[in-house]
Amino acid sequence: MAMWRPSFVALAAAPFLCVAAAIGLVAADQAFPPPLEAGKIVSAEVLDKDDQLLRAFATADGRWRLKTTARDVDPQFVRMLVAYEDQRFWQHKGIDPLALLRAGWQFATHGRIVSGASTLSMQVARLLEPRESRSFVAKLRQLARAIQIERRLSKAEILDLYLTHAPYGGNLEGVRAASLAYFGKEPRRLSVSEAALLVALPQLPEKRRPDRHLKTAEAARKRVLERMAVSAVIGEGEAERAGLVAVPGRRLQLPAFAAHVAEAALRKEPKAIRHQTTLRRPVQKALEAVAKDAAAKLGPRVSIAMVMADARTGEIIGEVGSADYFDASRSGWIDMTRTSRSPGSTLKPFIYGLAFEEGLVAQETIIEDRPADFFGYRPRNFDMTYQGDVSIRQALQLSLNVPAVRLLDAVGPSRMMMRFRRADVRPVLQQNEAPGLAIGLGGLGITLKDLVQLYVALANRGKPMRLGDGIQDQPGQIDGEPVLDPAATWQVSDILSGVLPPAGAVQRGIAYKTGTSYGYRDAWSVGFDGRHVLGVWVGRPDNGAVPGITGYGSAAPILFEGFVKSGLAVTPLPRPPIGAVRLTQAQLPISQRRFSWSAGGLASSAFREAAPQIVYPPEGARVELGVDAAGQPMPLVLKLQGGRAPFRWLANGKPLAETSRRRVNQWVPDGAGYSTLTVIDAAGRATSVRVFLN
Repeated sequence: MAMWRPSFVALAAAPFLCVAAAIGLVAADQAFPPPLEAGKIVSAEVLDKDDQLLRAFATADGRWRLKTTARDVDPQFVRMLVAYEDQRFWQHKGIDPLALLRAGWQFATHGRIVSGASTLSMQVARLLEPRESRSFVAKLRQLARAIQIERRLSKAEILDLYLTHAPYGGNLEGVRAASLAYFGKEPRRLSVSEAALLVALPQLPEKRRPDRHLKTAEAARKRVLERMAVSAVIGEGEAERAGLVAVPGRRLQLPAFAAHVAEAALRKEPKAIRHQTTLRRPVQKALEAVAKDAAAKLGPRVSIAMVMADARTGEIIGEVGSADYFDASRSGWIDMTRTSRSPGSTLKPFIYGLAFEEGLVAQETIIEDRPADFFGYRPRNFDMTYQGDVSIRQALQLSLNVPAVRLLDAVGPSRMMMRFRRADVRPVLQQNEAPGLAIGLGGLGITLKDLVQLYVALANRGKPMRLGDGIQDQPGQIDGEPVLDPAATWQVSDILSGVLPPAGAVQRGIAYKTGTSYGYRDAWSVGFDGRHVLGVWVGRPDNGAVPGITGYGSAAPILFEGFVKSGLAVTPLPRPPIGAVRLTQAQLPISQRRFSWSAGGLASSAFREAAPQIVYPPEGARVELGVDAAGQPMPLVLKLQGGRAPFRWLANGKPLAETSRRRVNQWVPDGAGYSTLTVIDAAGRATSVRVFLN
């Protein structure tokens, strides 16, 4: 009876002890949770429109660790991995008792470790919390962590952590990084040979690196292929065939495209892991190769920028900010697609478009290309020669300067700038300068992206389209009036499609225009078919001169090669809209057979001067009234073009103090609100603008 009582007490206390032990384990589990947050630290990725990797960024500790899930890898690789590393992975709870018993028995009978007992869950625990030593205590801790991880995560989540964090030598971690580095491809489609190598490397990643220890890597792959469980997965005879495939002996660079777009994406969302862009990797890769090769031919310090856009969606599908991001001699880190430069003659098509729209000219209208003086402004052609009488079509195709300025004088520089605003493009003028005739020949600043955005309207029947930035800013159609009406757009496109391609290039149904800025600092070429627009800039980022560069000789060949190498099928240019026709000289009405500008756009010999036009302040402007140091209103500068001096100004119907022969005047407003400004020239011709003064 005396012995029965203690046994009874122990038996009665056992449930309480079990409950206490369970509570203790739960408390310990909550007090010392596994470091799962470490599993979320991965490389940031910049992806193209189709989720292809454009560029990855190493983690803070310098690791290439690309987030990987089982959906990202070949299913057969997963089966081979489980068969080789952890056959009961889907059944156990973090620890495989049978594997532990087997490993223990082999150690006892052989006196050394023959095979390990680590499950994939235990390996994940070690990857998230690297052990400092291979002690018995460290192993017990790994076992406990594996159980903790199994309590918190599903088997699929545990497998994804392994696929992301498994070591592959050097600073490569994860199956995706390894597959890209050793095979140059994503792991979605792996051969048996490739899968076997990726299964083998994580066990001894440094000693089995194929780029440093090729023979060891081959031997490790062979052991995987010869494992009976693996053979059952891959099928009879596959192991022997896979063993004959050579193991890659070098490490490749991970994809590194669209450097400037990728950097911009990280600046916008520094904490994001995935950055989606509208770029298309095949197009981006091709354009970067074209730019790099062309820059090498053009010489040192010369850089190249390219932007390709889809005219129907507004998406940027290819963007090259420089010839080589890492080339310091070319200032490769500067994104020249967003830098304002002089566009040369690339804006001329819009001058002609306005002239077509107003009915001033037709393609076969004759216009003079002779020396001319526009009230002190004397434009010259690029080659310093003149062609005499030429057709409008010839004048635009040859990019003659004097005819373009004649037309711009007729349609008005301010009006052309207003059309640019319809496309949400605002070129940069010199401070406090009103738009003048020089803007037609490059006398303003514009970025390559904005220039492409303007040309998208030409490829899109005149409808403006806002380009995205390739990252967050959403592209889309701009509501409002067209930049040019469809008929005028077709006339311009028809002329530009007939420009001869550069030497060695084949006409591909592309309409294009070139431009060269003053002093040989910028060479441009912009072209389009019925779907895509490509813009090219060539020059030095420091704005230095590059003797000999021209739009036609330097930028146009890059444009044509870019279209070819992009791999995009050429889309035919839009068909002419109803009413848009190309008439011969004989078919033109008398008023359109020769261009001679005067008031109203009619042929006349009465006046050599164009009618006066107020260029500042422009029609509808909202002007901020300034005050001087004494608090008195500051005068408003008034500017005009054209007309015959002297000029009389009126403000709200009241004449200013005196007439003036200058085209710049001043007026001190008497208060805020709407005001009407009028100027009358010596020939009695008048023009007015209505502005709002704040």
